[in-house]
Amino acid sequence: MSPNPLIPTESYEDLRADAIHALRAAQTALVAEISAYPTPISGCDAQFNHLLAERRRLSDALAALKAQVFIPTPRTPHPDAGVESR
Repeated sequence: MSPNPLIPTESYEDLRADAIHALRAAQTALVAEISAYPTPISGCDAQFNHLLAERRRLSDALAALKAQVFIPTPRTPHPDAGVESR
């Protein structure tokens, strides 16, 4: 019987690291493409503006993967609440 294809064989942290690595590679390639873009660039250059928007999306995706996530609970309703002990 073959393993279930819906259950990953790698750990979450390994998959997350792979995602960060792939996003960084895409970011590097995009920065190179932006750097090689011909000048002059006008404010209405749709292709260049699209490249800038994609750069922002990659940066946001990387930041989201690296960010600490806060999950509110009854004992800690907001990030500054500290930990309640009973």
